[in-house]
Amino acid sequence: MTKKAAVFLDRDGTINEQMGYINHLCRFHLLAGAADAIKRLNDAGIPVVVVSNQSGLARGYFPEELLTAVHEKMHSLLAEKGARVDAIYYCPHHPEAKEERFREKCNCRKPRPGLVLQAAEELGLDPKKSFVVGDRWSDIKTAANCGARSILVRTGYGRGDEQYIGSSQEIQPHKKCDDLSGAVDWILTQIG
Repeated sequence: MTKKAAVFLDRDGTINEQMGYINHLCRFHLLAGAADAIKRLNDAGIPVVVVSNQSGLARGYFPEELLTAVHEKMHSLLAEKGARVDAIYYCPHHPEAKEERFREKCNCRKPRPGLVLQAAEELGLDPKKSFVVGDRWSDIKTAANCGARSILVRTGYGRGDEQYIGSSQEIQPHKKCDDLSGAVDWILTQIG
């Protein structure tokens, strides 16, 4: 079976407004144009997978039930625009976790590649044909660590990361875009 190219999206600051920790459902708001951009990937038959660090869970800032509710709200808001994500993978770990079960040095916390590799294995995807889109340099490094192409979006932390730390980073994104819509424009030119 031929493994497919996919688009791996960071969540906070890429799909939804960067609010720090989303510790209440009312703090989750899709970014303008994000649903339409995801729908364009759906319409092109490209799998869309969310990969997100969720250390707020580990730190005890919110319960797992809230994270589930946030993801349900994201699915619902996307569906209203005819868009969908095919899967969500998140890392609940942090070395300073409040709960011992989350206190570990894992392979899934970005920039380590575990979330992408797990999704690729379970969904039949090829990271080397794929793209990682995010607003932090940890997303760019995640792409490098799994052989994917990377896109930095200037939403969320992206503009600040680009301006203040970007030039000092050894690993650079393959592309920089103002938002997810611009990233999808470029991705669609790359997948033929």
